[in-house]
Amino acid sequence: MLGGLAKWLRAAGHDACYAHEGTDISDAHLVRRAMGEDRVLLTSDRRFLERKPVRDKGIAFLLVPHAPVEEQLQLVAGRFDLGRQESRCMECNGELKVVPYDAVAGRVPPNVAEARKSFFRCEGGGRVFWHGSHWKRIGARLDRIFGSSSATAGT
Repeated sequence: MLGGLAKWLRAAGHDACYAHEGTDISDAHLVRRAMGEDRVLLTSDRRFLERKPVRDKGIAFLLVPHAPVEEQLQLVAGRFDLGRQESRCMECNGELKVVPYDAVAGRVPPNVAEARKSFFRCEGGGRVFWHGSHWKRIGARLDRIFGSSSATAGT
């Protein structure tokens, strides 16, 4: 339900797990995982707390309304006083590390290799990123929510 929100929390540098198809998304599993990893559980399921595996577990959670992702992100950032940090991989939540071109040679288009000096590699999935027009759009969206910041990986 909140996959877009999870991606944008990651772009803002926050460790955000997302349970999706192909993984165990039962209420009991989500509650166990949130408690075991000391996470806040975000949901847009209004009846989540009414179900047996969830009641009386003492988990931290936030009901996130169905709304545009920027509104959801503003709500979560405001509720938990989140600032903007170094970006994480929007796909897998892995940390992004600055790497030299030699570490990604052959994995970026030649025109990018000529134009860019800094590259980022996802420590989780190995994906390679660099500052390009898409990063400017991502950064502009995050600036609207968090204001300008000095966080640079991914923005």
